[in-house]
Amino acid sequence: MRIATLDKVQLHWREDGDPDGVPLVFANSLGTDLRLWDKVVQRLPAGLRLVRFDKRGHGLSSCPKGPYSLEDLTDDTERLLAHLGIASCVFVGLSIGGMIGQALAARRPDLVRALVLSNTAVRMGEAQMWADRIAAIETGGIESLANPIMERWFSAAFRASEEVSAWRNMLVRTPQEGYIGCCQAIAGTDLSDRTSSLRLPVLGIGGSEDGASPPETVRATTALVPGSRFAEITGAGHLPCVEKPDDYAALLSAFLKEVVDV
Repeated sequence: MRIATLDKVQLHWREDGDPDGVPLVFANSLGTDLRLWDKVVQRLPAGLRLVRFDKRGHGLSSCPKGPYSLEDLTDDTERLLAHLGIASCVFVGLSIGGMIGQALAARRPDLVRALVLSNTAVRMGEAQMWADRIAAIETGGIESLANPIMERWFSAAFRASEEVSAWRNMLVRTPQEGYIGCCQAIAGTDLSDRTSSLRLPVLGIGGSEDGASPPETVRATTALVPGSRFAEITGAGHLPCVEKPDDYAALLSAFLKEVVDV
């Protein structure tokens, strides 16, 4: 277990693969931890330094008092990469992780050489929607919203499997203050201008059954970057790396072959 003590937060991180390989950095969605990528990292080619972390308020990272901003989350990520001696990476972000990736790439184009925007957008939902979600959690806890969140996260077929209970448990065990802090960060963010300014290789990935960031939203976000491409994974929801890891890893491997030749 590895903990990076940064300026205002302690981040739990993990490294797999080749320590001297090309850094590939993964950022998770709201309500998940670094185990989100378990099925994908084991399917990727050799020659990669695979770095995952729990953002603040999630997993085994510390949970500073909120509210959080996307700038806070981007600061955390930038400081973690400096702590790990990573000067250039391919960044894979899912949902709020993709928002962090967009902000980091705009701030530090030297640090992000290529970007994967998975199930994300320049703006996710409206401020009132997030305010309503926060109010519901403050009243009834994350548990009160767990079932509708599972419906947005996963296809009907996956929700019928035994595996879904582990992801539900992960969600409801997320620290409430950390979850609400990240909701506040999403609610206050519109990355349209920053993402439109990006000039780097970008792959967008959507899930056909995604109820949180529909594939057309991901496609539109990806299209803001000239030369980008988009792929839709059929039969998967908001977390296609969980439901369809073979398809996800194949898309990611093909992209990596082009941008870093692994």
